[in-house]
Amino acid sequence: MPVTRKKQAVNTLLISVMICGLLFLHGNGGIVKAGTDETYKNIEIFVEVLRQIEENYVEPVPPQTLIYGAIKGMVQNLDPHSSFMTKDEHNELMMETTGSFTGIGIEITTKDGVLTVVSPIEGTPAYEAGLQSGDKIIKIEDESTKDMSMIDAVKKIRGPKGTKVRLTIAREGETKPLEFSIVRDVIPLVSVRHYLLAPDIGYVRITNFQSKTTKDLESALENLEKDRDLKGLVLDLRNNPGGLLSQAEEVSDLFLDSGIIVSTKGRISSQDRKTVAHKNGKPRNYPIVVLVNGGSASAAEIVAGALQDNNRALILGTRTFGKGSVQTILPLSDGSALRLTTARYYTPSGRSIQLSGITPDVECQYVPPEEDKEKNPPRFMREEDLEHHMQNDNKIDNQQKDKSNNIEENNQAQELIKKDNQVRYAMQLLQTWAVFSKMKTNSAQ
Repeated sequence: MPVTRKKQAVNTLLISVMICGLLFLHGNGGIVKAGTDETYKNIEIFVEVLRQIEENYVEPVPPQTLIYGAIKGMVQNLDPHSSFMTKDEHNELMMETTGSFTGIGIEITTKDGVLTVVSPIEGTPAYEAGLQSGDKIIKIEDESTKDMSMIDAVKKIRGPKGTKVRLTIAREGETKPLEFSIVRDVIPLVSVRHYLLAPDIGYVRITNFQSKTTKDLESALENLEKDRDLKGLVLDLRNNPGGLLSQAEEVSDLFLDSGIIVSTKGRISSQDRKTVAHKNGKPRNYPIVVLVNGGSASAAEIVAGALQDNNRALILGTRTFGKGSVQTILPLSDGSALRLTTARYYTPSGRSIQLSGITPDVECQYVPPEEDKEKNPPRFMREEDLEHHMQNDNKIDNQQKDKSNNIEENNQAQELIKKDNQVRYAMQLLQTWAVFSKMKTNSAQ
C-alpha cells in the first residue's frame, strides 16, 4: 500500500474513533449514554463518505477541511442563529463585542439560503448608503450568496478601511436588483447616544448591546438627569439587532427596582435561569416610552418585554423581530467555537416572543419625512421569515467647547423631532403624561 494510502487510512481510522467517542463524552467531560443504533448507522455512512472522498476525489483535501465543512453543514441545518466558527472567526467575534471592526455595519442572517439584512447599524456606511431591513444580498462582488454561510459572507464583506465592496440587493417592491458600492470603514461600537428633546424630556438611543452598553447608558442618564427634574425619557431601540444578553439584563435593571427581568429555559438545567431586578441607588421614577420596530431583535426585545411586563414603560412603534432564543458560545479544544442555540427566553409574564415578537402598547408606523416620501418605506424581516426558525479643528476653551457641543446636540435633537414622527409622538405622550398625572378625579357622591 502506498504511503499516501496508508496515511489516508490512518486519518480515517482516527476520525472514526473521534466521532464515535463523541457519542460517549459530554462537552463538560461527563459520561452520557451512548447514541442509538440509528446514530451509529448514520455515523458509519459519514465515515464511508469521508473515506471515498479521501481515496477518490480528484484532488487531495486536508482532513480538517473535510471535517470543518461537515460540522458547518450540520450546525447550519439547526436554526438560523447557530454556527460553527474557526479559531480566527471566534477571535473576530470576541473583538466585535469589545472594540471595533472594519466593515460596512450590518447585522445579517440567512433566509431561504440567501444572505438577508436584519438591520443596518445606525451611523455606519451601510446605514448611510440606504440598506434596509429585509434586503436580500444576492451577490457580494460577483459571487452569488445562495447557500453561502453567514461566516463566509462576513469575511467577504469585511476588509481594509477605505476599500469598496459591491453588493447586489433584491428588495421587495423593486423590479430590478439594486447595486450598492459601499466604502468600508472602522465600525466603532458606540452603542449609546443621548439628547434633550425638551428641557425636561430626555432621549437615549441604543444601537446594539455590547460590553460597555450599560456603563455608557449610566453616563448618558447621569448627564440627562444632571441639574434637572427629568419628566420623561424616550428609549429608542428601533433597528437594534441585539447583542449580549447580560447587557440587556443590566440595562433593564437600571430602570427597575424589583421584579423579574427575563427567564430562560433550555434542554439542560444549567440553561434554566431567572434574572431579577435590584433596587437602584438612584430612583428613576419618570415615565418612559420605548420605541421599537421590526428591526428590534433579541436583546432589544428582552429590554422592551421586561419594561412592558413590569408596567415600567409604554412601548410605541411596530411589532418587533421575534427572536426569542439564546445563543451560547462554546469554545472547542482547537480554538474554534460553536455558537449554539441553547435556550428560549421568556418575558416576566412568561411570554415567549419567538416569532410573535413584542406587540407595542401603542401602534405607530414610521412615516418618512417629505423629502424621503419617494423612497420605499422599509419592510422589516422578522424571525418568522427565517428558514429553520424555532418556533471639527479650532482651539477653544472648555466652556466654549461645552457650549458648542450643547448647540450641536440641540440641533440634532430638533432635527430628530422634525423628521421622526414616532419620536415626536413619544415626546407628546410624555408631555401630556405629566399633565394628566396632576389631574384629580372626583369621587362619586
